[in-house]
Amino acid sequence: MKKVVAITGASNGMGEAAAKLFAQSGWVVYGGARRVEKIPAGGNIHAVKLDVTDSVSNHAFIDTILTEQDQIDVLINNAGYGEYGPIEEVPMANARKQFETNFFGAAELTQLVLPQMRKQGHGRIVNISSIGGDLYMPLGAYYHATKAAIQQWSDVLDTEVSDFGIRSVIVQPGGTQSSWADIAMQNARKNLKPNSPYLALVDNVAGMFSGGAANRYPTSEALAKVFYKAATDESPKRRYFNSFTDRMTVRFARVHPQLLKTGIAIAMRRLNRKN
Repeated sequence: MKKVVAITGASNGMGEAAAKLFAQSGWVVYGGARRVEKIPAGGNIHAVKLDVTDSVSNHAFIDTILTEQDQIDVLINNAGYGEYGPIEEVPMANARKQFETNFFGAAELTQLVLPQMRKQGHGRIVNISSIGGDLYMPLGAYYHATKAAIQQWSDVLDTEVSDFGIRSVIVQPGGTQSSWADIAMQNARKNLKPNSPYLALVDNVAGMFSGGAANRYPTSEALAKVFYKAATDESPKRRYFNSFTDRMTVRFARVHPQLLKTGIAIAMRRLNRKN
């Protein structure tokens, strides 16, 4: 029997890789993104234009799937980005856009699919957070806040819908081989005011992202396999990680928040000395 998955942010990175993996596994895939031309359409993949910050677009995306397939088995809320910058200087419009993209878009799409999932008697909501939902670093306040929010939201949702045969779970990737960090730092520099006192901080954080570490991160294809497991496990977990290191890093951050803060401070001081 056919299964249908809706994936947001399917035009690049983990979302694109997930769309391909689900399609290769025989699923009917509806990939949504603003840059619809970049979605790998064809075969089992249907490319649909989607802006998760636009309620009309969200309704159209789900309506298209239900009209054509009359079912949605899995929704993967993957769309997101990093609106980096110092808290003092990030325009509130940009902070709100961060929440609209990373959190409220997922919330609305979930509201739209739940009636159908209840009717079916089954469904899975897979919410893509980050180890940054528990960790944090300078300049990422609004990004980290959205990821922490979606984790708490997902846990509450799971308590409300599990009796209907629906589960809500979280995937927490660590670093990935993608353009995410470059875009986050571009946003950080755009969000700086003229003669900002935070310029050195931005340079230091950019240094933390650079240095070749990205080459050691897992690929989008590796993370797509975690998405697939989260979507198909018969007995789903609350959290899914790509590696033991990611899992232990999150556990450390939860159990030792002061040590985490101290570690970040030490790393920043070292970067200051280098610069």
